[in-house]
Amino acid sequence: MQKYLGLSCLGAMSALGAASCCVLPMALMLLGLGGSWIAIFGRIAAISYYVLAISTVLVAVSWLMARQRGTMAALKWWLAGSTVMTGLAWVIVFREAEINAYLILQM
Repeated sequence: MQKYLGLSCLGAMSALGAASCCVLPMALMLLGLGGSWIAIFGRIAAISYYVLAISTVLVAVSWLMARQRGTMAALKWWLAGSTVMTGLAWVIVFREAEINAYLILQM
């Protein structure tokens, strides 16, 4: 049971991490936390679609394994949370320009 939960959480957290690579620097600059270290997010942005695709596969495999093994009742809320986080990551990536424009307006 822990294996499915681990796969699902790993996928969701990595998806959110990859998605935040483009929005997080703007949010940090809005808070006044700028600097040259923000350039590391550019490297993450280059591979964000690959990380998101792998994360989505991990979450889907977790759902399938939980269903096959009969542990769906115990894990459904964890899996649902991981699915929502992964979906949120996809929304962030596809709406990056709008989110950044909004953050720039807040400066």
